[in-house]
Amino acid sequence: MSVLVAVEPDCWRRPVLAEAVVRGGGTVSTPDGASALVWAEPTQAHLIGELVDANPAIEWVQLPYAGIEPVVDIVTARPAVEWYCGKGVYAEPVAEHALMLALAGIRGMATYARATDWTAPEGRNLLGASVTVLGGGGITDSLLRLLAPFGCEVTVVRNRPMLSAPHGAASSDTAGAARVVGPDELTQVLPGTDVLFLALALTPDTAGIIGAAELAALPDHAWIVNVARGGHIVTEDLVEALRAGQIGGAALDVTDPEPLPDGHPLWSLPNCLITPHIGNTPEMGLVLLAERVTANVALRAAGEPLIGPVYLDLGY
Repeated sequence: MSVLVAVEPDCWRRPVLAEAVVRGGGTVSTPDGASALVWAEPTQAHLIGELVDANPAIEWVQLPYAGIEPVVDIVTARPAVEWYCGKGVYAEPVAEHALMLALAGIRGMATYARATDWTAPEGRNLLGASVTVLGGGGITDSLLRLLAPFGCEVTVVRNRPMLSAPHGAASSDTAGAARVVGPDELTQVLPGTDVLFLALALTPDTAGIIGAAELAALPDHAWIVNVARGGHIVTEDLVEALRAGQIGGAALDVTDPEPLPDGHPLWSLPNCLITPHIGNTPEMGLVLLAERVTANVALRAAGEPLIGPVYLDLGY
């Protein structure tokens, strides 16, 4: 039986996502006749709850976000609805962006891009570097694959390290990591880290996970690459560390606050690179989200579990 799916609200993404529903064997419907809702406009999250409440036949909702912090209150207030997010959907482009930022940072592009004359050489190799990745999701999986040719020694810090094989060997979803540890070992691995990637969900437990103490634990040449959420780093502490030369630098696709205001100190620091949260652009992301929609509609029609369930107890 065909799944009746509403694709709302009306916006430039809607036609592509409606086509994705049809490819999955579903039928595009008005909200009052639908059993499922695909949300098409991330900037209008405040409307999701109202639409779901007005259409009680909606059983499950496909959100466009990888992280649920924009809608956590809406989701929490409606436990009878099945919620699915975009976790893993955008992993490939974001991991690619993270690798680009890391190479730009450690190879001196923060200096060279601002230079107006011939400068002295600087930079370090990623080849054989010691890398720490915070997070154990799809971005980390993709990043580990991209790092493989560089022969890095990679430590993954994740919330549930026991998903790894015995004796700290990497599990199938962290293939390429030398070891997998829990958050309680973060301060132990930071002193030997050349590049620190942040690729984890933002939850109350991970907000501010990198602050003054963690920055002080890093070597003075280390670069931080954040493609997760700005709230993972205590911005004031990062500014002080960068000003003091306490770390090599920071390459940020996300900031706190975001957008980063004009005149903020991070804009002018010579050891900071900033991109405006474009590790996954809207155009890149729409194609990938459409693939998830097609897959989940087909899975529901077949009576199979859907991809990307929201786990409220974990915060993602």
